[in-house]
Amino acid sequence: NRIGIRIADLIQPEIFKEALHQTLTIKNMELQMLGEEPLNFDEIYNEYVEYGKQIKPFVCDTSLLLEEEIEKGSKVLFEGAQGVMLCVDHGTYPYVTSSSPTGVSVPVNTGIAPRYIDNILGICKAYNTRVGEGPFPTEIQGEIGNFIRERGHEYGTVTKRPRRVGWLDCVALNYARRISGINYLSLMLFDVLTGLDTIKICYAYELDGKQYNYIYIKKNDGWSAFHEDTFSPLTKNIEILDLIVKGKNYKERKSNLYDLAIDYQYNFAPLSWSYGELVDICDFFEKNGKRYGLLKEFRENAIC
Repeated sequence: NRIGIRIADLIQPEIFKEALHQTLTIKNMELQMLGEEPLNFDEIYNEYVEYGKQIKPFVCDTSLLLEEEIEKGSKVLFEGAQGVMLCVDHGTYPYVTSSSPTGVSVPVNTGIAPRYIDNILGICKAYNTRVGEGPFPTEIQGEIGNFIRERGHEYGTVTKRPRRVGWLDCVALNYARRISGINYLSLMLFDVLTGLDTIKICYAYELDGKQYNYIYIKKNDGWSAFHEDTFSPLTKNIEILDLIVKGKNYKERKSNLYDLAIDYQYNFAPLSWSYGELVDICDFFEKNGKRYGLLKEFRENAIC
């Protein structure tokens, strides 16, 4: 049964009244079967019909609006919350969300034609995280897991619940690339891994003695730690530049694992830095970046 109340119903009082009556009749029967008190129709209707009046000026045919904007050359950016592995259709069901946050879901969810999608930018961390239950092949327990969690501030935004952390899973990442049609990747927070002697990348799984996608955990050299609170701005610049050069090998290894070019690579900034320090660092990169092969767009990306 399709008895959900939609925005188009809510902004039309008579249609909303009919839809609410139909839905509430069914839901109150279910509540009574569970021994709960039924909901009051008048209270709900009077409250929500007012909400409908408030939002009505902002409601339109968004499919038509988007197509008109695209046709006249406007830049349109769609953002998917959560991650591909939480997709209700292609994620780690039943440990998923109730919708699809993939790039390929944009036409379905917005009502525009697939031909309007020019590029799909995937965003991932240099390590994996997960909130709540569900499969996590590369999960890290103990001291290293706690180190990454604390350094990356990996706690729920609202609940403050500690996130599970693990090594980068390129099998899952490659799956996300394929499912979502990703052609650019933004690698975030690889500076969080600073200080680890060994960094691991999972590029295959092993099950019942058989390997799938070149399965096992491959080790990568780590890089030494730096301490933001004891370094002068210039020393800090040199240390961060050194971290990027070392990290470049990590990213090149990662890119080779799933045959996807990494763009906008250097998007990070420790929270303890001031804006002035960030500008100093960006100036340093602009003057010295070419001999290290850094992106010309570093200033823009780093500040972002």
